[in-house]
Formats: sequence, structure tokens, C-alpha cells
Amino acid sequence: MLVNSLLLILGLAVLIKGADWLVSGASALAKKYHVSDLVIGLTIVAFGTSAPELVVNVIASSQNFNDIVLGNVLGSNIANLFLILGITGIIYPLVVQSSTTWKEIPLSLLAVVILFLLANNFFILDNPVISRLDGLFLFLMFGLFMFYVYRLTKTDKAPVEVEVNAMSSFKMITLIVIGLAGLILGGRLVVNNAVEIATILGLSEKIIGFTIVAIGTSLPELATSVVAALKKNTNIAVGNIIGSNIFNIFLVIATSAVVSPVTFNPVFNIDIYLLAGGTLFLFIAMFTGGKKKLDRWEATILLLIYLGYTAMLVAKEI
Repeated sequence: MLVNSLLLILGLAVLIKGADWLVSGASALAKKYHVSDLVIGLTIVAFGTSAPELVVNVIASSQNFNDIVLGNVLGSNIANLFLILGITGIIYPLVVQSSTTWKEIPLSLLAVVILFLLANNFFILDNPVISRLDGLFLFLMFGLFMFYVYRLTKTDKAPVEVEVNAMSSFKMITLIVIGLAGLILGGRLVVNNAVEIATILGLSEKIIGFTIVAIGTSLPELATSVVAALKKNTNIAVGNIIGSNIFNIFLVIATSAVVSPVTFNPVFNIDIYLLAGGTLFLFIAMFTGGKKKLDRWEATILLLIYLGYTAMLVAKEI
């Protein structure tokens, strides 16, 4: 098991570094062709921080590890909302824009509700499964989200800056290619060794996906949000998390389902309830204290809920 643990850690490191290189190369390439920072942040960076989840899930889905597929996305989204916003909100109270309060947070809640309805097959009397058709519907929702992002760039423009880009086109392309290769290699190492560890310890795929894999693939979001909070750039901190959670459901689950239909274990409903409740709590928190912000005491509540819930899940497995 020691070898599997070391390979799992190596896989997470390769996965995260691959995402970093992919974002760096793609961002530099986009800037070279005068794509705005806002578009880069809401597309390339959001995709980059969700890329580990996407790669892990595609590999897990192709091998029919359904509980890892669901545990990774739900675990990552819960970690994003409770753990990462909890930590960043304690570092510095998170003030957000009005559009985040009234549009992006409700859209994130809508994504959770849609996942709940599709996964439990409320519209079809059949075994609970996220089918390829469901995946295509989620892709449609992802397309609508990207259209919203496009419209947002027309009304919320960043100031134009003159910047000399020292990175050559060859280096940009090289970073993108190596980053993608790192994602694929790291993803395979994570999935295969997580399953081996679960088998050896007698743990379920869910608990491995929800804890080790989910937290590991959420490290890009954690790093981005903590740095943003330290720099007091709270819009990036909150926007990164909300955007990533939307990406994970509308893009990552969609891709997984199209690769192979995902059998839904109803035990995951409790995680969906927690995610929906946390998103609703975040929305309500925007109206306490007179400003649209997440105060330190509210962030502390989120963090404590995450620690308590994770401890409960682990205790059930022991």
C-alpha cells in the first residue's frame, strides 16, 4: 500500500502541475491575441482549475468506477464551498459583486438542483442513472452558462493594459501540450491507485473519491482563492469557487456521462443536500451585516461543517 500511496501523491502532484502549465500556456496565448483578462479568468482559469476533476472523472467513468465519478465532483464542490471558502473567508472577509450574489450563486444552486433531478430520474421511471442524454442536457446548460459569461464580458470590461509578452508562441504551445499530458498521466495514477488503496483498506470508492481524490483535485482552487484572499482580491476568490462548482456539474459530470452512463448511488443524495444547503447559506450570507460579503464568523461555520461532515463519513467507514 505504501507504493500505491506514493504513486497517488505523485499523481496528484503531476495533475496539479499539469493544470498549472495548461493555464499558464493558454492564458499567455489568449493574451497574445488580445483576449481580455475577464474572459481568460472565467474560461481558461475556470477550466484549468476544474481540469483535474475532468480528467480523473473521464478515466474513472471509462473504467466504470461510478462512485469515484460522483464522489470526486460532489466532494470537490463541497470542499470548494465549505473548506476553501471557509479558509479564505477567515483570512479576509469576502466581498462580492452584485452579479455574483444575484446571478452566479443562484446559478450554482440551479446546477445542484438539476443534478439531483437528473440523477434520481424524477422524469423517467427507471434505475437511477445519469444517462448520455442527461449528459448532453448538462452540456446544453454549460453552453448557456458560457453564453452568460460572454454577455458578462460585454458589460464588465477590465481596463486595457499594454503588456510586453516575453513568452514565445513555441513555449506557449509546449506548456499547453505538456500540461495536457500531465493531466492525463496524473489522472491515471490518481484513479488507479485510489482504487487499489480502497480495496486494500476495505474502504468504499465513495469515501476515497470524496476525501483524497476530491481534496487533491481541489488544490488548484484552494491555491487560487487563498492567494486572492491574501491580496484582498475577493471577487476572484469567490468567483473562482462558484465558477468551478458550475463547471464541475455542467461540464465534468456531462463529459463523464457521455463517455459512459453513470449509475447513481442514492447514498450521494445526502451530499447533494449538503451542497444545496451550503450554496443557499452562501446566498443568505450575502445579506447579513449590510454588505454583500461572507464574514469571518460565517466562513468559520462553513469550515466547521466541512470538518464535521468529513469526520462523520470517515467514522462510518471505520
